[in-house]
Amino acid sequence: MGEIKLHPGWREPLNGEFASPYMAELRAFLIAERQAGKRIFPAGGEWFRALDLTPPDKVRAVILGQDPYHGAGQAHGLCFSVRPGTRIPPSLVNIYKEMEADLGVAPAGHGFLEHWASQGVLLLNSVLTVEQGLAASHQGRGWERFTDAVIRLVNDRPEPAVFLLWGSHAQKKAAFVDSIERGGRHLVLKAPHPSPLSAHSGFFGCRHFSKTNAFLESRGLAPIDWALPAA
Repeated sequence: MGEIKLHPGWREPLNGEFASPYMAELRAFLIAERQAGKRIFPAGGEWFRALDLTPPDKVRAVILGQDPYHGAGQAHGLCFSVRPGTRIPPSLVNIYKEMEADLGVAPAGHGFLEHWASQGVLLLNSVLTVEQGLAASHQGRGWERFTDAVIRLVNDRPEPAVFLLWGSHAQKKAAFVDSIERGGRHLVLKAPHPSPLSAHSGFFGCRHFSKTNAFLESRGLAPIDWALPAA
């Protein structure tokens, strides 16, 4: 991994993770993969992009993904997001459809979601790297433990946040979140994954975007501007 570049707001509370044996093993694995000539996405400088764009004191909402996109030119460190000029993935197309139905926001002509991240939407994948062309190739190597620690940090803050959990994987990963249903401070919203395989099973019609903003405003926080500017 080389020297880890990370926003100090995350770096300090995560120092124990970076110093732990599992991260040393993950680092060794990634170095070996690169030395074997394998192409890893996203680029090394973007592995922690979601954290850099959304420091812990700015987090208002969390969207959890699973793996980075494994095609060339797609992944850049934010779940569901792709670089400008890249074809919008099917799950994100469905996210845009629900956003339009919920808020009347016209779908963007691109899939670049940094506008959300810069407003406090933590777009966090469970696993932060992948080998080109091989989905789930870096699962079980340690990233999951690291991103669990990130979610715990958000959960443990005194400020309320909204967790948008789409699909069973995200719902299991954040099952420990201190939700208002259990007397806690955070709003947990659950729906099926926006994938074309499951979006019609309840993702469409979930209205998570308006529910997020209503909760934030009820707690005296600014709503998210979900409309994306031209890339």
